[in-house]
Amino acid sequence: MKAVLPALARPLLEPRLPGGLDVAWFASREDAREMIVDADIAWVDMQRSADTAEAVATGGQLKWVNTIYAGVDPFDLARLKANGTILTNGVGINAIAVAEYAVMGVLAAAKRFDEVVRMSDRREWSTDAPGKVELDGTAALIVGYGTIGRLIGERLAAFGGTVTGVTRSGHDGTLTPGEWKPRLGEFDWVILAAPSTGETHALLGADELRTMKPSAWLINVARGDMVDQDALTEALEKRRIAGAFLDTVTPEPLPSDHPLWSAPNAILTMHLSGRSQTKMFLRAAELFLDNLSAFLDGRPMRNVVDLDRGY
Repeated sequence: MKAVLPALARPLLEPRLPGGLDVAWFASREDAREMIVDADIAWVDMQRSADTAEAVATGGQLKWVNTIYAGVDPFDLARLKANGTILTNGVGINAIAVAEYAVMGVLAAAKRFDEVVRMSDRREWSTDAPGKVELDGTAALIVGYGTIGRLIGERLAAFGGTVTGVTRSGHDGTLTPGEWKPRLGEFDWVILAAPSTGETHALLGADELRTMKPSAWLINVARGDMVDQDALTEALEKRRIAGAFLDTVTPEPLPSDHPLWSAPNAILTMHLSGRSQTKMFLRAAELFLDNLSAFLDGRPMRNVVDLDRGY
C-alpha cells in the first residue's frame, strides 16, 4: 500500500509508521501530482488549497485522503464519493487557536484596541479610551456551534457574556438554521464559525446586516464567502453596524485596492487565526497516525467527512 505524505512532517511520522507501507515524501506541487497517481493514501496539503485539490484529483485509486484543514470546500467531494474515497479533515487541530483569535477579535472591538495601536504609532497620548464596551452582560450569537464554536462560547461566557449557538439540529438550546436570522437584532456580537458548504454561501447579506444592531460587530473566523462583502462594505460605510473583525475574506489574499481594506471600523487579520500557534503539525501528525492505524485495522476513523453534507 502506497502513501504520499508531506516531507515537512517526515521527522514526526517516519519513526512511527508501520512496516510494509510504501511511503513517498513530497516536497513540491510537482512531486505530489506525480507521486499520487498510484497512491492509496494521500496527505498532500500545500500552501494553496487549489494545489492540494488538483493533486488529489489526479489520484485514480485513492482509498483515503487526509487534510490538516477543517474546511474541505476545495475538494471535489462528489468525485471522492463516487470513487469510494474516505476523506478526513483537521477539525480540532486549530480549534483552540481559532477560538482564542475570535475572542481576541471581540475584545479588540469592545476596547477598540486597533485605535489604541494607531494612537501609539502616532505617539499620541489620549486621555479617553476609544472603546468602552464591557463584555459582561453582552450577547453573542455563534453561527456554527461545533468544536470551535463551543470553545468560543465557553471563553465568552467566562467574561460574563450570554451565548447562543446555531446548529443544524437545534440541540441543547441552540437555534436552527431557520431560527437565527430573525433574531439578529438581539446580539452584540455575531460570530461566524460554521463549516463552509453550498448552503453557507453569502449567509450574511444586506438583509441580515440591516437586522443587526447598529452597535453590533461581525466576527468572521469561518470563510470569507459566507458574507456578501459588497453589502458588508456598504454597511460599514453607512455605519449600519459598528464594525467587522475579519480573519477570512474572499478572495485570499485580498487585493490591495479592495475597499474592505479602508472600510470604516474593519479589522482584517489575513487568515492568521489557525496559524497563531506552535502545535499544529504535532496535532496533525498525531491525528494522522491514529487514523492510519484505524484505517489499516478496519476500525472507525476520526474526523471522517460526510461527503454529502461537506463537513
